[in-house]
Amino acid sequence: MTAIERLIEELERSHAEAQERMADPEVFSDRQAGAAAGRRLKELEAPYRLSQAWREAAADVEAASADAELAELLPDAERRLAELEEELKLALVERDPSDSKDVIVEIRQGVGGDEAALWAGDILRMLTRCAERRGFKTEVLGSSPNEAGGYKEVTFAVKGDGAYSVFKWEGGTHRVQRVPATESQGRIHTSTATVAVMPEAEEVEVEIDPGELKIDVYRSTGPGGQSVNTTDSAVRITHLPTGLVVSMQDEKSQLQNKQKALRVLRARLLELERRRRDEELSATRRAQIGGGERSEKIRTYNFAESRVTDHRIKVTVHRLDAVLEGDLDELTEALAAEERRRALEAPAVA
Repeated sequence: MTAIERLIEELERSHAEAQERMADPEVFSDRQAGAAAGRRLKELEAPYRLSQAWREAAADVEAASADAELAELLPDAERRLAELEEELKLALVERDPSDSKDVIVEIRQGVGGDEAALWAGDILRMLTRCAERRGFKTEVLGSSPNEAGGYKEVTFAVKGDGAYSVFKWEGGTHRVQRVPATESQGRIHTSTATVAVMPEAEEVEVEIDPGELKIDVYRSTGPGGQSVNTTDSAVRITHLPTGLVVSMQDEKSQLQNKQKALRVLRARLLELERRRRDEELSATRRAQIGGGERSEKIRTYNFAESRVTDHRIKVTVHRLDAVLEGDLDELTEALAAEERRRALEAPAVA
């Protein structure tokens, strides 16, 4: 038996087991177990269909090899078989277990003063439009607007199956080159905004000991320090073991601000654990396309040339307007394809 045949047998066995779990009344009645079984079956569907197509193509090759009248069909059949084998290997590359999760996204103004804050607002609009295009739901968790109409910082959630698989590529520094509206000499300025993307953690994944939290409450303030609330509704949570600090003030209710802050804190703690694990796996590190760190310059948006360049994969597209309207598909697909290619190569260099 060849290696690909063993791979397909294992895939077919896993697919059958996933179907059995979905049909198990005990699994079906357990919301969490049922959701996990459903995700597993969905993950296996595309590779399973490819495996069945491969079996049909292999049968065609065998028939063309054994029958002189079909010999002229052999080259096409062999080519199709090779293509399916490659597609199947790519489909079976181990997925990031977080790919199906919802995400929490934090955007902060970087270098460039008010122009950087305006750019942070443009990035917010781009990413929320991207979410809308894919049928995801967005929810602003907290924001710190600046007086020029942009954002010092804004945090929002994206909900939808596979949200992390799309938005994980946006983590890092986004650099813009354009003439600001306030620039009278027509000079191009360079500004930045930084983005952090974290899979949203469920409570069962990240347990937080209340005794390890320092919770401060204070009055919410708007841009320029004006009061937006006359009660102590804003919340600042400090996770003492890690020193992580999350502040929320957008809601009028202290309880709602606390709940939102805890969601962000769980996501940050989960991301810390993910990074720790990745650092222990050299092959995983080699397979990564950038680390998603805020300091890593991932993309440049040049308005004069209507150009967007992704520095991680050296891809440039000349449709800036469409990208800023949330059409990130070309970049996302190129990044995902490169990730799969690197993951296939990683065992050879481990």
